[in-house]
Parts: sequence; C-alpha cells; structure tokens
Amino acid sequence: MDGKGRVSIPALFRRVLESADPDWRESRNPNLVIVYGGLSQEYLEVYTQTAIDEVDQKISRLPRGSKERRALEHIFNGQSFATQTDDTGRLVLPNRLRDKVGILNEAHFKATGDTFRISSPQISYRHESAIESWLDSKGLDFDPLTLLDSPLTEEKFE
Repeated sequence: MDGKGRVSIPALFRRVLESADPDWRESRNPNLVIVYGGLSQEYLEVYTQTAIDEVDQKISRLPRGSKERRALEHIFNGQSFATQTDDTGRLVLPNRLRDKVGILNEAHFKATGDTFRISSPQISYRHESAIESWLDSKGLDFDPLTLLDSPLTEEKFE
C-alpha cells in the first residue's frame, strides 16, 4: 500500500469486478462496494456490483421495520463504501477503513467467490490458521469436497 492508501488489486480480481459490473465498458473503471461491517469485523469485504445488487434485493424482500432488515441495511448500506478502481487497477482505501481493520502498509487479498476480503497480514494469517485447525480436527481421511454435498452446519471456524 502506498502513502495515499492505494492498493493494487490483483489482475484476476479486477477481471471479476469488470465482468460483474453491468455498467463497465473498456474505457471505464468497475464499480464495487466495500463493506466494513461492525466492530467485530476485522476485514474489508469487497462486493462486485452484481453481488451487492443481489444482497440488496434479498434485503428488500424482508419485512419493512423488522430487526433482520434493519440489521442488514445497517451492515450493507450504512457500513459500506461505494467506489471504483482507478485507471491503473488500484483501490483507494480511506484512512477510516484502514484504521478499522488495522491495515498499516501491507494489505492481504483473499478471494471468496464473487467477493474478496482485504485485511492486515496478521488477521489473514489468524483466519487461515483457524480454518486449518478446523480442517485438521476432521481427521486425516476428511475430504473437504464432502462439504459441498452436505447440508449447511452451525459449526464455526473461529
């Protein structure tokens, strides 16, 4: 990260942002939304335009005034930052977002499908260690691909 808070988005991530932005054209920069969440969220989650539109549609189907809708609106609308990359594929991370997640001069990127996470190296390592520990607890014969065919569970990585 440079002194102005700019980070270079990996090229593959930029292609995903471009392909998931219905307004993107060759001469334009892709739109994206950075969700920084509540106090306990230790990373920035970057949503493609298509992904955030899908989330917004699901939120709008919840009953107006419900606690669930208010909570989701708070997270995805109130604690988010709509932006776009610059002409060289960089993303400017405002001070308040960098400070919130403890990014000083190095940012780690982690692909998560149609979103990606940006965090400090320490948080990235801690999350990866938690996942590896959970996988290790499943035993040597455990095949992670079986998770794709099983119903969602309440187990947590952390």
